[in-house]
Amino acid sequence: MLVRDAMSTMVLTIGPAHTLRQAARLMAARRIGAAVVHDPDTCGLGILTERDILNAVGSGQDPDTETASAHTTTDVVFAAPAWTLEEAAAAMTHGGFRHLIVLEDDGPVGIVSVRDIIRCWTPSPRRPAELVG
Repeated sequence: MLVRDAMSTMVLTIGPAHTLRQAARLMAARRIGAAVVHDPDTCGLGILTERDILNAVGSGQDPDTETASAHTTTDVVFAAPAWTLEEAAAAMTHGGFRHLIVLEDDGPVGIVSVRDIIRCWTPSPRRPAELVG
């Protein structure tokens, strides 16, 4: 199975000046765990994850004044839609992260997460009561 089969095509793109609270609200409304941060001044793409926001707030930083740019990972590993899920999982394991921005023609077309990969590798979902029984 390929990354294109597992990735979410709902890509939230924010700017570096978004506050952490703004980013968190947008991510929560879409029920996603990461946002692509596009900085037009550097022509670069980065990623801001729920864990980045959690770490900032947990260390006492103000989510209303802290900006995405201060917490964005800019040394990003990108995936291609034609990667296998094994390649994506290996990249995540090697890098110690849970999301990959999927690029095609130099632009983001999706995000694949560990959860997306697990969902593809797991047989049809069963309700928790069926798992206990």
